[in-house]
Amino acid sequence: MHIIKLDAIDSTNSYLRQLSATDTLEDYTVVVANVQTKGRGQMGTVWQAQPLKNLMCSVFVDVSFLEIEENFFISMAASLAISKTLKQFQLQQLNVKWPNDILAGHKKISGILIENVIKNNHLQGTIIGIGLNVNQVQFPNLPNATSMLVQSGRTYPIDEVLQGILESLKVEIERLKQGEFTQVKNEYQRALFRNNKPSTFKDGSGQLFSGYIKGVTNAGHLKVLVEDEHIREFQLKEVELMY
Repeated sequence: MHIIKLDAIDSTNSYLRQLSATDTLEDYTVVVANVQTKGRGQMGTVWQAQPLKNLMCSVFVDVSFLEIEENFFISMAASLAISKTLKQFQLQQLNVKWPNDILAGHKKISGILIENVIKNNHLQGTIIGIGLNVNQVQFPNLPNATSMLVQSGRTYPIDEVLQGILESLKVEIERLKQGEFTQVKNEYQRALFRNNKPSTFKDGSGQLFSGYIKGVTNAGHLKVLVEDEHIREFQLKEVELMY
């Protein structure tokens, strides 16, 4: 495992992607930064974090054993890896808010950004960007954010948290290599926030509707049981689960 530590960078994902374009990267090459000036989240959002208090890293993983249509299993594996690591650090009330935000006590503690490296229509690798709130306490204008410190009352060595996540990520990726797709998916679905509970959603046009989360497809589409007892499938930009 090769770990690159940087004082400051615009985005660890961007740095690692540029590196992968020019070099052959060792499996589980990691870029970790103290300060990230342009951290990115899902759908063009910005990941905000105080310097030196949180974990901001990206991991390159060889996923050439997966077919392109199986790429959402990377997201499932990463979500489970972070959740299980947080459990090891004694955090409680952990869930995955579809597709891959990690919640603790119903508030966001971690976000994941996955960017796949595809050549000749085949998956070569993936860059898993992880933002985890570790020792930050104040979250201005982010009422739904939390951290490991806020949830537990304890401060944590960030390097120790990183090692825990990398070890868990290796375990989950190995499960996929061994063909445990059904087991990984079932575990992910059990961890889903608001799974099988009456919930409010907002569709792409801004309209609110009610329904029950009934899991995901292998492609990562959210399955929602709506009022007419019909299950609809939504892609990422088509629906938002409201808190």
